[in-house]
Amino acid sequence: MTPHTRRIRSIRTLFALLVVGLSVSTTVPAQALSYDPITGTGSTWSQNALDQWRKNVATNYAMTVNYSGVGSSAGRRDFVAGSVDFAVSEIPFQTAPEDGSAPEVPARGYAYMPIVAGGTAFMYNLKIGGKRVTNLRLSGEVITKIFTGVITKWNDPAIATDNPGLAMPDKGIVPVVRSDGSGSTAQFTLWMSKQHPALWKTFCTKVGRSADCGLTSQFPTFGSAKAQSGSSGVAGYVSQDYGDGAITYVEYSYAKNSGFPVAKVLNAAGYYVEPTANSVAVALLKAAINTTPGPTYLTQILDGVYNNADPRTYPLSSYSYMIVPTEVGGVFTAKKGLTLGAFANYMLCEGQQQAAALGYSPLPMNLVLAGFDQIKRVPGADVSGVDINKCHNPTFNAGDSPSSNLLATTALQPAACDKVGANQCTTGTAGALADTAVSGSGTGGGAAGSASAKTAAAATGGTAIAAVALANAAAPVFDENGALVSAVGTAATGVAGTAVAAPFTLAETGWGTQQSVMLLAGLLLLAAAVLPPVLARRFTPRGAKAGTK
Repeated sequence: MTPHTRRIRSIRTLFALLVVGLSVSTTVPAQALSYDPITGTGSTWSQNALDQWRKNVATNYAMTVNYSGVGSSAGRRDFVAGSVDFAVSEIPFQTAPEDGSAPEVPARGYAYMPIVAGGTAFMYNLKIGGKRVTNLRLSGEVITKIFTGVITKWNDPAIATDNPGLAMPDKGIVPVVRSDGSGSTAQFTLWMSKQHPALWKTFCTKVGRSADCGLTSQFPTFGSAKAQSGSSGVAGYVSQDYGDGAITYVEYSYAKNSGFPVAKVLNAAGYYVEPTANSVAVALLKAAINTTPGPTYLTQILDGVYNNADPRTYPLSSYSYMIVPTEVGGVFTAKKGLTLGAFANYMLCEGQQQAAALGYSPLPMNLVLAGFDQIKRVPGADVSGVDINKCHNPTFNAGDSPSSNLLATTALQPAACDKVGANQCTTGTAGALADTAVSGSGTGGGAAGSASAKTAAAATGGTAIAAVALANAAAPVFDENGALVSAVGTAATGVAGTAVAAPFTLAETGWGTQQSVMLLAGLLLLAAAVLPPVLARRFTPRGAKAGTK
């Protein structure tokens, strides 16, 4: 090998080492983090969202998050026992559980962190003339009477009044309730006790409970009611052939994913509304948050939601909490806190992009900010990336007011056929794409989100909410079902449907340090190919000849 050739190879090796060094510098920080597995139990109401997020972080960040949907009550008990790192529930710890069990008082510090919003929906299986009904409407009083055994037939005059477009069949109603202690039951019974107290008190007395039983996590069995465990259990019963005539309360996601409809519920403005991401977002503008320091800090107060006068409101809207430890104890360690903090950051920001497509409603900025405060209390959590301006959440843009919510501001008013009266929309709901033909004495009507619009949306992958993924402010906005939300769009930076940034770096879009380093590495690669011969000739002594040894 000639000295000239050796010089070229040496220079090329030097360039290669520089490129490798730069490449390593851009990847090692993310890869160097080692995450201990963490485990949680609790709510099935929010499990569909949690399961998707767990898959995302496992695939993209080698992070193991184990979760079992055993019900909110069991999850809270596991947290009290110290056998899990976190729990998920729709209600806080109960100091006097209605089943007479011991007070739920954890030995270690804890905090409630909001993770996802949604609507408690009424999924049903009903046919008229052999064809599935997809556009059922129910008032709150009728729902309460169904789940307290007062209304037992689908052709009850009160149901017929809600549904003038349907010739209701002479078929028995089968209410399907939770057999396990659940946040879904707690949220539903709290709503009934607040909105229809006389009916609920009468029922409580009839089944042997206290007349003022209020919220309960354990739904009493009664009459023709069937009890099933978990959200998947009640949804599974309704979706079977033997579930014809059945109705249950479950998070909207389960009906949407199983291809079944949900009832549109009458709100305070006189409109029957489906629990879409937009209608839940509108409803929760009236939610109050307990800001008093103490055991119920950040828990929700929903009285304003139930009676929200906005016509776009779904009245049974709420959100779920992750109960996170603020002290080391039980199975939880500070090393696990690194994982829990990163996962929590992911859920509040990138994970919310998938909420609407999964059948939930993304959290608004004020709840994300509250969640950030809770992450900072988790021992071992890395809070260097906890920054609202780097949070790719679809409900707000960087610099927005904490009270802003793009889903609420872009939500359309309900269709005229959703208003109380003789005109009833024929449009299918939730996972049911087919419309329902008029069979009753009333008239029909089409709402945004007709079968043709939903089919087109499904064919093009339009189930992810587009209202928050548009960069052009003049473009139309559609909801998660492909239905028109607004004729005039709104500028937003969120990217719907996919995880786009690490939960621990939350890199901003645009040009940054990593992009600069990558460009430099690319230039060095080019230089490694072009410059060595030039530099070798430059540094070859005068008079030296190729081939001289």
